Amino acid sequence: MYAPGAVLALCLSCFLNGNVFGYAYGEDYSDLYYNEIINGDLQQRATQSPCQSQDILRWDKLFIMLEDTQMRQNMLLQQSEDMAKVEMNDIRKELQKLSSNNNKACAQVLENTCKGIKEQMNLKLNKVMEQLREAADKFQAQKNETLQQLLQFSMSQATRLTKLESNFLQGVGLTQVAMKSLPTYPKEQEASSADSGKLERTLIATAADLQRVHAQLALFQRAIAHHYIPSGCEMALLFPMRSKHIFAEVTPSKSFSLRSFTICMWAKVTQSLNRTVLFSYGTRKNTQELQLLLARRSLLLTVGGETHLVEAHNLVTDGQWAHFCGAWSSDQGLATLWVNGERVANVAGVAEGHILPGDGFILLGQERSRLGIYKKLDSSVAFTGKMTGVNMWDHVLEAGRIKEYAKEDGSCDNRGNVIGWGVSEIIPHGGSQYIN
Repeated sequence: MYAPGAVLALCLSCFLNGNVFGYAYGEDYSDLYYNEIINGDLQQRATQSPCQSQDILRWDKLFIMLEDTQMRQNMLLQQSEDMAKVEMNDIRKELQKLSSNNNKACAQVLENTCKGIKEQMNLKLNKVMEQLREAADKFQAQKNETLQQLLQFSMSQATRLTKLESNFLQGVGLTQVAMKSLPTYPKEQEASSADSGKLERTLIATAADLQRVHAQLALFQRAIAHHYIPSGCEMALLFPMRSKHIFAEVTPSKSFSLRSFTICMWAKVTQSLNRTVLFSYGTRKNTQELQLLLARRSLLLTVGGETHLVEAHNLVTDGQWAHFCGAWSSDQGLATLWVNGERVANVAGVAEGHILPGDGFILLGQERSRLGIYKKLDSSVAFTGKMTGVNMWDHVLEAGRIKEYAKEDGSCDNRGNVIGWGVSEIIPHGGSQYIN
């Protein structure tokens, strides 16, 4: 049997040669059946020309049968797909029923699982916090031990320095006495000159040792002074540079409507300019309602505005800790300034009868502008340095208490009832931060 492609090629060649309609076809095979083709009828006539019409009719029947087979196959595929869709819809309905029936149970399981996870996380968090606290305690103990060792070393070095100085002075005295008491014989003079040379070399080595000890002591003193915080407080506020964005905002512990007050703090200013703000309380009507200021080497206090000003001159040193206090009473208008526990100014008639309003804002290291706390601030009045032990009372403190609070080794537990260091909320802004 010829392949379909070969039959088509031969028929095409017959058509081109003009023989398709020129042959006289013999028998009529229009009534052939498919079983005849299957039973080998085509094999009996395979020797005939492939361009005859009988073969063409047979191939047409084969193509029709193939088309019918393809159609049946498509119908079977469509029927299978429809059955699969029906089955999937039934399965989906069953799953929906199951999910609706088990929603509550699943939710309960999820809730129990979440509770278990939360409890585990809390246990882990508590464990981590405990480890952090232990590490912090260990670090603090190591720090205290290191400081104690430094102090002991500095004391031992000071003792050694004292001994070396006394030995040096004794050596110089003995040398002078020996030089005076020796006779001036030639040989004895040579011997004495040799001894004096040895003694001189010894003294030069001793002086070099003294210089090294002095340098070490100075280094340790600078290191201790750098980390030193007076008043027994462990924390201080650092204002690293002069900027309008660097300050601290204070929230008082009680109402600020006051007829009297006392403000105290420890401060170490890096550089005091013509006007450097330590403590400022301002309102919308009066941005300078209450201020404690530095002006070069002077300490100033204003109540109710700059017209009510109290000054104390030549008391401030840049780079050194100092204890500043300002007190005022509305009854007689009596205002006082204190530096390191000593009264340095006492002025009467300052804002007499005035009452500080209670709708303002307290700032450390900066003053409020007329537009608000965070707008149009002036960097020229900003404080740079360190502060600690900031407290305020709603009454005038006695002189003895102010002297007690000014002790460098005092306790940090003495806190004001309006502002208490370590109790009232003091929020650093910009680059200001807490240090220890």
